[in-house]
Amino acid sequence: MEPHDAVRAEILRAVGVLGSERVRAADARGRVTAASVVAGEDVPPFANSAMDGYALRAADTVGARPDSPVRLAVSGELAAGQAPTVAVAAGHAIRIMTGAPIPEGADAVVMVEHTDSPRRPVEGATEVAVHRPARVGDHIRPAAGDLARGDEALVPGTWLRPAHLGVLASLAVTEVEVHRRPRVAVMSTGDELRDDHGPLAPGQIRDSNRPMLCALVAEAGGVPEDLGHAPDDEAEVAARLERAASDCDAVITSGGVSVGDYDVVKAVLDRMGVLRWWQIAIKPAKPLAFGMLGAVPVFGLPGNPVSSHVSFELFARPALLHMGGHRRILRLSVEAVAGEAFRRRPDGRIHFVRVALDQGPGGAVARSAGGQGSNVLSAMAGADGLAVLPDGPGVDEGGRLVVLLLDGPPA
Repeated sequence: MEPHDAVRAEILRAVGVLGSERVRAADARGRVTAASVVAGEDVPPFANSAMDGYALRAADTVGARPDSPVRLAVSGELAAGQAPTVAVAAGHAIRIMTGAPIPEGADAVVMVEHTDSPRRPVEGATEVAVHRPARVGDHIRPAAGDLARGDEALVPGTWLRPAHLGVLASLAVTEVEVHRRPRVAVMSTGDELRDDHGPLAPGQIRDSNRPMLCALVAEAGGVPEDLGHAPDDEAEVAARLERAASDCDAVITSGGVSVGDYDVVKAVLDRMGVLRWWQIAIKPAKPLAFGMLGAVPVFGLPGNPVSSHVSFELFARPALLHMGGHRRILRLSVEAVAGEAFRRRPDGRIHFVRVALDQGPGGAVARSAGGQGSNVLSAMAGADGLAVLPDGPGVDEGGRLVVLLLDGPPA
């Protein structure tokens, strides 16, 4: 049996990064930058106030105390969006609102809470009492304090989240160059599958893998193309794979990769392309087929639904993220306390146990999400992560576990 990290490394060496396209910045959430974004202007473009208060000269507030305030003449008011028209002279202050430009002559802002008008200036007031001394630069956001013209605002490989879209907007960037999202054909195989809503005949089961895998592809930033389910017929499977390889960037199948007489996917891929077939030292998801149809990677995942999900997580998801330009392609992991004993028998494999996580006084606490059979998809649905159990007897209650999180961004 092969170590799973060695198999993943071999797959990643075989797949390439897709090319780029330009998209509207407003539509770029979840995409990955393919080129640098350089600031064409300063952000912010001018020094401005970080607080509601009074713009003044710090030297005029020396010695100010609540019981002995410094009194300054108020020579105007400045709101956000207004340009200053009056400079701050010695002994004077200007009432200023958050975001308003700092007027000439001022080198500090005193919060309104530290004056005699903690909520709003007294109507018609001509002076303000300052209760605390100010230091030069207090509550002033300098011009270019966020980004300066010429700065690399976003590096290639940035996974664009909402804050990044805000950065683009702050720079007046309306389009951004991003990697293409991989188009991924998803097909399930097996005579026993049924994907409509009618009654099941004896021996039939409903096709749960394909909807699940399409959703997993979308979560990994890909565009799923549903190929439906194919019977255990080599000619039909081959025809569908050929169509998929001509239209898509990757292909994912479920079922037909083990060693049974009806496991046709492995046989078809053997004839059509360069195929690797592994027995991997993990549980679940021991069998995996991987091959290239020309330049198109094909992942043959096991048919049991939990095995298919775990296999996607460990092998297909990192590859798809890499194809889409991501620099970080593995799930985040956390250390958790075992809320119960996780027993296992030594068998030369790493076990990935579906667990639910709760917050305990000392951090995350992991408990079984339900039955651990490779067909128990409901436990996978209730899991927050996969607890990693190395080969051996397992972990006692209260022991430490590493858990791969099933939600959230790449690591």
